[in-house]
Amino acid sequence: MEEIQNLELIKRVKALADTGLVYAQDEYDRERYEELQEIGLKLLSNVSNQPLKVINDFFLPENDYPTVKVDVRGIVLNDKKEILLAKEQIDGKWTIPGGWADIGYSPSEVVVKEIEEETGLNCTADRLLAVFDKRMHPHPPQPFYVYKLVFLCKIVGGNMEHGFDMAGAAFFKIDDLPELSEDRILGSQIRQLYTMIIDNTAKVYFD
Repeated sequence: MEEIQNLELIKRVKALADTGLVYAQDEYDRERYEELQEIGLKLLSNVSNQPLKVINDFFLPENDYPTVKVDVRGIVLNDKKEILLAKEQIDGKWTIPGGWADIGYSPSEVVVKEIEEETGLNCTADRLLAVFDKRMHPHPPQPFYVYKLVFLCKIVGGNMEHGFDMAGAAFFKIDDLPELSEDRILGSQIRQLYTMIIDNTAKVYFD
Protein backbone atom coordinates (compact mmCIF):
# COMPACT_ATOMS: atom_id res chain seq x y z
CA MET A 1 0.00 0.00 0.00
CA GLU A 2 2.83 2.39 0.93
CA GLU A 3 4.59 1.64 -2.39
CA ILE A 4 1.43 2.56 -4.33
CA GLN A 5 1.02 5.78 -2.33
CA ASN A 6 4.65 6.70 -3.01
CA LEU A 7 4.19 6.03 -6.72
CA GLU A 8 1.16 8.33 -6.85
CA LEU A 9 3.12 11.09 -5.12
CA ILE A 10 6.03 10.65 -7.54
CA LYS A 11 3.68 10.85 -10.54
CA ARG A 12 2.25 14.05 -9.08
CA VAL A 13 5.75 15.52 -8.66
CA LYS A 14 6.60 14.66 -12.26
CA ALA A 15 3.34 16.19 -13.51
CA LEU A 16 4.08 19.42 -11.63
CA ALA A 17 7.60 19.51 -13.10
CA ASP A 18 6.26 18.88 -16.62
CA THR A 19 3.70 21.66 -16.19
CA GLY A 20 6.35 24.02 -14.88
CA LEU A 21 8.56 23.39 -17.92
CA VAL A 22 5.67 24.13 -20.26
CA TYR A 23 5.02 27.51 -18.65
CA ALA A 24 8.52 28.45 -17.41
CA GLN A 25 9.30 32.13 -18.13
CA ASP A 26 13.08 32.17 -17.60
CA GLU A 27 16.12 29.90 -17.40
CA TYR A 28 16.15 30.06 -13.59
CA ASP A 29 12.69 28.46 -13.43
CA ARG A 30 13.48 26.03 -16.23
CA GLU A 31 16.61 24.69 -14.52
CA ARG A 32 14.75 23.98 -11.32
CA TYR A 33 11.81 22.30 -13.05
CA GLU A 34 14.26 20.18 -15.08
CA GLU A 35 15.99 19.16 -11.83
CA LEU A 36 12.61 18.33 -10.27
CA GLN A 37 11.69 16.32 -13.39
CA GLU A 38 15.00 14.41 -13.19
CA ILE A 39 14.39 13.62 -9.52
CA GLY A 40 10.89 12.37 -10.36
CA LEU A 41 12.22 10.08 -13.10
CA LYS A 42 14.91 8.67 -10.78
CA LEU A 43 12.32 7.99 -8.09
CA LEU A 44 10.07 6.32 -10.68
CA SER A 45 13.02 4.14 -11.71
CA ASN A 46 13.58 3.10 -8.08
CA VAL A 47 9.92 2.36 -7.33
CA SER A 48 9.22 0.50 -10.59
CA ASN A 49 12.56 -1.40 -10.60
CA GLN A 50 13.19 -0.25 -14.17
CA PRO A 51 16.53 1.16 -15.42
CA LEU A 52 16.60 4.95 -15.60
CA LYS A 53 17.25 4.80 -19.37
CA VAL A 54 14.06 2.80 -19.87
CA ILE A 55 12.08 5.34 -17.83
CA ASN A 56 13.64 8.25 -19.77
CA ASP A 57 12.85 6.61 -23.12
CA PHE A 58 9.31 5.86 -21.95
CA PHE A 59 8.38 9.51 -21.39
CA LEU A 60 8.42 11.97 -24.27
CA PRO A 61 9.12 15.62 -23.42
CA GLU A 62 5.93 17.51 -22.58
CA ASN A 63 5.17 20.43 -24.88
CA ASP A 64 1.75 21.10 -23.43
CA TYR A 65 -0.09 20.76 -20.15
CA PRO A 66 0.34 17.11 -19.03
CA THR A 67 -2.92 15.18 -18.89
CA VAL A 68 -4.26 11.76 -17.92
CA LYS A 69 -3.86 8.84 -20.34
CA VAL A 70 -7.10 7.18 -21.47
CA ASP A 71 -7.62 3.42 -21.83
CA VAL A 72 -10.80 2.40 -23.71
CA ARG A 73 -12.27 -1.10 -23.30
CA GLY A 74 -15.41 -2.99 -24.22
CA ILE A 75 -17.34 -5.69 -22.39
CA VAL A 76 -19.24 -8.07 -24.67
CA LEU A 77 -21.67 -10.83 -23.68
CA ASN A 78 -22.89 -13.63 -25.92
CA ASP A 79 -26.35 -15.25 -25.82
CA LYS A 80 -25.21 -17.43 -22.92
CA LYS A 81 -24.19 -14.34 -20.89
CA GLU A 82 -20.56 -15.33 -21.23
CA ILE A 83 -17.90 -12.60 -21.34
CA LEU A 84 -15.56 -12.01 -24.28
CA LEU A 85 -11.90 -11.94 -23.24
CA ALA A 86 -8.66 -11.61 -25.19
CA LYS A 87 -5.35 -13.15 -24.12
CA GLU A 88 -2.34 -10.84 -23.98
CA GLN A 89 0.91 -12.03 -25.50
CA ILE A 90 2.93 -9.86 -23.12
CA ASP A 91 1.94 -11.63 -19.90
CA GLY A 92 -0.16 -14.58 -21.14
CA LYS A 93 -3.18 -13.39 -19.14
CA TRP A 94 -6.68 -12.33 -20.13
CA THR A 95 -8.54 -9.03 -20.37
CA ILE A 96 -11.64 -7.49 -21.88
CA PRO A 97 -10.60 -6.10 -25.30
CA GLY A 98 -9.31 -2.56 -25.59
CA GLY A 99 -6.29 -0.31 -25.43
CA TRP A 100 -5.03 3.28 -25.42
CA ALA A 101 -7.28 5.88 -27.00
CA ASP A 102 -6.07 6.80 -30.50
CA ILE A 103 -5.95 10.38 -31.74
CA GLY A 104 -8.49 10.89 -34.52
CA TYR A 105 -10.96 8.31 -33.19
CA SER A 106 -13.89 8.87 -30.84
CA PRO A 107 -13.97 6.62 -27.73
CA SER A 108 -16.70 4.42 -29.25
CA GLU A 109 -14.74 4.13 -32.51
CA VAL A 110 -11.64 3.10 -30.56
CA VAL A 111 -13.42 0.31 -28.67
CA VAL A 112 -15.09 -1.06 -31.83
CA LYS A 113 -11.73 -1.06 -33.62
CA GLU A 114 -9.91 -2.72 -30.71
CA ILE A 115 -12.49 -5.49 -30.34
CA GLU A 116 -12.28 -6.32 -34.04
CA GLU A 117 -8.46 -6.24 -34.06
CA GLU A 118 -8.12 -8.39 -30.93
CA THR A 119 -10.96 -10.90 -31.40
CA GLY A 120 -12.17 -10.72 -35.03
CA LEU A 121 -15.71 -9.82 -33.96
CA ASN A 122 -17.60 -6.79 -35.28
CA CYS A 123 -19.45 -4.91 -32.57
CA THR A 124 -21.37 -1.76 -31.86
CA ALA A 125 -20.75 0.36 -28.77
CA ASP A 126 -24.16 0.64 -27.11
CA ARG A 127 -23.43 2.74 -24.04
CA LEU A 128 -20.80 3.83 -21.56
CA LEU A 129 -20.85 1.71 -18.39
CA ALA A 130 -17.99 3.06 -16.32
CA VAL A 131 -15.09 5.47 -16.03
CA PHE A 132 -12.54 3.92 -13.70
CA ASP A 133 -9.77 6.00 -12.16
CA LYS A 134 -7.01 3.41 -11.99
CA ARG A 135 -5.68 4.94 -8.78
CA MET A 136 -8.95 4.10 -7.02
CA HIS A 137 -8.66 0.36 -7.74
CA PRO A 138 -5.99 -2.19 -6.72
CA HIS A 139 -4.17 -2.41 -10.05
CA PRO A 140 -0.41 -3.05 -10.02
CA PRO A 141 1.67 0.17 -9.84
CA GLN A 142 2.14 1.97 -13.17
CA PRO A 143 4.04 5.17 -14.15
CA PHE A 144 1.03 6.74 -15.91
CA TYR A 145 -2.10 8.21 -14.37
CA VAL A 146 -4.91 6.44 -16.24
CA TYR A 147 -8.66 6.71 -16.71
CA LYS A 148 -10.34 3.56 -18.05
CA LEU A 149 -13.52 3.97 -20.14
CA VAL A 150 -15.58 0.78 -20.43
CA PHE A 151 -18.40 0.45 -22.99
CA LEU A 152 -21.11 -2.18 -23.27
CA CYS A 153 -20.76 -3.57 -26.80
CA LYS A 154 -22.88 -5.98 -28.84
CA ILE A 155 -21.82 -8.39 -31.57
CA VAL A 156 -23.13 -7.64 -35.06
CA GLY A 157 -20.89 -9.89 -37.15
CA GLY A 158 -17.39 -11.23 -37.75
CA ASN A 159 -15.75 -14.50 -36.74
CA MET A 160 -13.77 -15.26 -33.60
CA GLU A 161 -10.10 -15.00 -34.55
CA HIS A 162 -7.55 -13.40 -32.26
CA GLY A 163 -5.35 -10.62 -33.61
CA PHE A 164 -1.66 -10.94 -34.50
CA ASP A 165 -0.62 -9.21 -31.27
CA MET A 166 -2.87 -11.35 -29.04
CA ALA A 167 -2.50 -14.98 -27.92
CA GLY A 168 -6.18 -15.95 -27.91
CA ALA A 169 -9.82 -14.91 -27.70
CA ALA A 170 -12.71 -16.76 -26.04
CA PHE A 171 -15.91 -16.44 -24.02
CA PHE A 172 -15.93 -17.25 -20.28
CA LYS A 173 -18.58 -17.64 -17.62
CA ILE A 174 -18.59 -14.97 -14.92
CA ASP A 175 -17.90 -17.57 -12.22
CA ASP A 176 -15.11 -19.24 -14.20
CA LEU A 177 -12.82 -16.41 -15.33
CA PRO A 178 -9.22 -17.22 -16.30
CA GLU A 179 -6.18 -15.50 -14.81
CA LEU A 180 -6.61 -11.82 -15.60
CA SER A 181 -4.06 -9.25 -16.74
CA GLU A 182 -4.64 -7.00 -13.73
CA ASP A 183 -2.78 -4.05 -15.21
CA ARG A 184 -5.68 -3.92 -17.71
CA ILE A 185 -8.74 -5.18 -15.83
CA LEU A 186 -9.60 -6.59 -12.41
CA GLY A 187 -11.96 -9.40 -11.56
CA SER A 188 -13.87 -7.04 -9.26
CA GLN A 189 -14.38 -4.62 -12.16
CA ILE A 190 -15.61 -7.34 -14.51
CA ARG A 191 -18.07 -8.58 -11.89
CA GLN A 192 -19.28 -5.03 -11.27
CA LEU A 193 -19.77 -4.40 -15.00
CA TYR A 194 -21.49 -7.77 -15.45
CA THR A 195 -23.95 -6.99 -12.64
CA MET A 196 -24.67 -3.58 -14.17
CA ILE A 197 -25.51 -5.26 -17.49
CA ILE A 198 -27.66 -8.03 -16.01
CA ASP A 199 -29.52 -5.57 -13.77
CA ASN A 200 -29.84 -3.11 -16.67
CA THR A 201 -28.39 -0.35 -14.51
CA ALA A 202 -28.79 2.97 -16.30
CA LYS A 203 -26.36 4.97 -14.17
CA VAL A 204 -22.74 5.26 -15.32
CA TYR A 205 -20.20 4.31 -12.65
CA PHE A 206 -17.33 6.75 -12.16
CA ASP A 207 -14.11 6.73 -10.11
